[in-house]
Amino acid sequence: MMPTPTMLSRSALALLLAPALLRAQAVDTLAARAIPLREAVTLAQQNGLAAIQARGQVRNAESSVRAARAALFPSLNFTMGQVNQSGDRFDNQGRLVPYLAPQPWSYSTGFASTLNLFDGGRRLAEIRRTKYDVGATSANEVSQQFNIALQVKTQYYSILAARESEAAARAQLEQAEEQMKASIARTRAGVATLSDSLRSLVAVGNAQLALITARNNLRVASAALTRLVGSSTPVTAQPSDTLDLALTPIDSAALSGMLDKGPIVEQSEAQRESARAALRTARTPYLPTIDLTFQRSGNGFDKYYGIGGQSLAYTNNVSVRLAYPIFNNYQREDALNKARVQAEIADATVRDARLGAEQTFVQQLAALRTAQQRIALQQVSVTAAVEDLRVQRQRYTLGASTLLDVLSSQSTLDAARLALIQARQDFRVARAQLESLVGRELQ
Repeated sequence: MMPTPTMLSRSALALLLAPALLRAQAVDTLAARAIPLREAVTLAQQNGLAAIQARGQVRNAESSVRAARAALFPSLNFTMGQVNQSGDRFDNQGRLVPYLAPQPWSYSTGFASTLNLFDGGRRLAEIRRTKYDVGATSANEVSQQFNIALQVKTQYYSILAARESEAAARAQLEQAEEQMKASIARTRAGVATLSDSLRSLVAVGNAQLALITARNNLRVASAALTRLVGSSTPVTAQPSDTLDLALTPIDSAALSGMLDKGPIVEQSEAQRESARAALRTARTPYLPTIDLTFQRSGNGFDKYYGIGGQSLAYTNNVSVRLAYPIFNNYQREDALNKARVQAEIADATVRDARLGAEQTFVQQLAALRTAQQRIALQQVSVTAAVEDLRVQRQRYTLGASTLLDVLSSQSTLDAARLALIQARQDFRVARAQLESLVGRELQ
């Protein structure tokens, strides 16, 4: 069935009413609160699960240092108790008789202290190991902070890109509507074919679809940002004009010098030192241990434990104990072997972390510079495409070109706009990747 002018008018009316529906849906259904990027990063670093876990690991490591230092001091133990003796017993003839104790209750107190005089350096090695663990967890906390910042910035920039896409789709829709009206008028005047009007209708539909897609992307990115910042109410990026994005030059030589101070490298180095300290600890069982113990205990029948009128009988014991395990079922050798393996793995991890940082640096720096060039090129491309579309529309109005020429220019402009938006997005993400790598904000 061939389309008629009546069918064409109905289709055009439906597409002309669609922008009104789109404008009615333009209000953000999430009712999101716009926040600046710095606030979004701060909230995510406070409320993010990874950040909370990293801070907890630092507190645990600091507590382990205190416990390792406390092992240098003597242990103190105090005991007190009471015993009741009653029931039956056998007498000298083997008969079961009731037990009648003159004092059925007896009371005792005790105090004991043990000081390790020599343990082969195990406690000192443990102190060093736990200190390096604090350094590793602190570096991990910094790494998590910048990883969270990277995730927040990625979603934040996705929102900005979605807003730019929405603006581009809106401009595309306005141009397509104007072209459709002109095509319908020329078709009715008999100076254009019905195919021109149908192509214009398709162009309007594509523009409407692009606008719907951009708004959906905006809502999805806003929901992801809300989760990252841990907000109970929806949040989104602040509307801003990203067309005038300042492309600050990056000092690649200075950044390269910061790689060894990056959180990932520092964390691996601290873990290596911790593994080496653990290796020294694993060697200590091959040396004897010497302990000094003092005990004072009292026994008696005073229910006030010697504080009342009666006193307890006290005894004092001082002992020095030397212990050396000659054979402990291969436990020392097994622990030492595992510690050596972990130390070797830690050395390889440091080397791989440095090489990985250099690789990521080269990749992201190249992506950053490429994105800068793409932004400059696409800005020129958009300007050229806008001018070309203007000329083609004038030529079409004068009958000097076909609608296909106009639609081709429109497609070129749409592609240039999308390429510019993607180039800006790639530039922002590459910059955030470099910040996460070196562990500091780039000015």
